[in-house]
Amino acid sequence: MGGKHSRSLSNKELNEVSTGQRKKSMIRDDQPGLSSAAERIRKHATVHFGYSTLSLAMQGLDETPTELWELRELQKLNLSMNCLCTVPPALGALNNLVVLNLWGNNLSCLPPEIGLLKKLRVLFACRNRLSEVPEELGSCSCLEVLSLANNQITGLPGSLATMRSLTKLNLSHNCIVHIPTCVYSMKGLVFLHLACNRLETIADQIQDLVNLKILIVEGNSIHTLPKTLCFLESLELLNVDFNDLQSVPVEMYLLSRLRRLACHPLDKGLHIIHNPLLKPIQEVLQGGLSALYNYLKPT
Repeated sequence: MGGKHSRSLSNKELNEVSTGQRKKSMIRDDQPGLSSAAERIRKHATVHFGYSTLSLAMQGLDETPTELWELRELQKLNLSMNCLCTVPPALGALNNLVVLNLWGNNLSCLPPEIGLLKKLRVLFACRNRLSEVPEELGSCSCLEVLSLANNQITGLPGSLATMRSLTKLNLSHNCIVHIPTCVYSMKGLVFLHLACNRLETIADQIQDLVNLKILIVEGNSIHTLPKTLCFLESLELLNVDFNDLQSVPVEMYLLSRLRRLACHPLDKGLHIIHNPLLKPIQEVLQGGLSALYNYLKPT
């Protein structure tokens, strides 16, 4: 997570902290200082680029050490690629967190107390078993990057509409049928990834995302694109491959920053050829994007 990786605790050290030391470490809220077990974990926290960072990634954890939540100075916490089924409410005590990485666990929910992390700017919760997101996440108004990819999410709470600082949102590989209404209020979005869901349409409100540069909706069941999509003049990458598109809006020529037909998933441009496009659009596209735009432009 950003820069050099902080040294992770060995399995032996974790076992010592989470078992042998646990009884000794229980302290009352009114007791000053850290418990001895918390101090053992703290020794493995490092400072990278000015951030207090701790990595407990790939440790086979099925629960977090109780003492972890005493380290309130932590700013970056990596709990990725473990076997966690829950994150306790005590997470809310780490109110200095800027980056939280929960990638690759077995989480079925996030605690409501995550809303107490007012300084949080980056949250990775992809590759879990989440079916919903707590409304309290909307209180994380500083959030800039949110990845919820590869879960079982069907929607987002309306409270996330207040996330005006959010620039990157990844909801790919979920079970979303309609783009959540709150997404259209995230005016700061530059990157929106919705590939491999169950989308059939894109609402006209997509035009409200005026800063959007990358929109990926490949691998859905979208059968038509709204003309308002063509008003997103900042778009540099539009991936609508592997949908059910038979045609395109005549206004598509307005998307001047797409510049070319793209093939590689990471290439800028328009990804569209993998659709059941009808003639004459299918034939015109053989001449490239410029040929399509010339065909669509009014004479």
